[in-house]
Amino acid sequence: MSQDEEALRRLLIELQLLRGTMETLRSRLSLVEGALTELQIANSSLQGLKGKDKGSSLLVPVGGGAHVKAKLDDPTKVIVGIGAGVATEKTFDQAQESIGRQMTELQKSRLAMEQQLNQIVAKINDTQDKIQSMSESLEGKRVVRTT
Repeated sequence: MSQDEEALRRLLIELQLLRGTMETLRSRLSLVEGALTELQIANSSLQGLKGKDKGSSLLVPVGGGAHVKAKLDDPTKVIVGIGAGVATEKTFDQAQESIGRQMTELQKSRLAMEQQLNQIVAKINDTQDKIQSMSESLEGKRVVRTT
């Protein structure tokens, strides 16, 4: 195998790795966007509940488009997950602040991942151009040798 063919082989392997990295980043980005959407919905729901009276009737989503009827027991408190299956009681304002902080962190993560993804895509395009150029060069050398 010539040096040119070996270089082409290395570029093809690099391209495979870059594509795998790109797919991993896209998957992680999708998870972050889903978490952001969930937090936006939670924040909006809290805003809608703020100021409701004790005993107010509610429809609580349980998933799959299903809801259950409920009554608001304590309109001043919210139970908020803080990670690792642990939850704590907070006021509406504290819960919204917590959700806001989480959203800010996720938005920073999303921005960093989008930048990484753009860099990977640029690198993929550059590598594909190099592969195309090297392939054409090797084909040209083969044609010249056989004539």
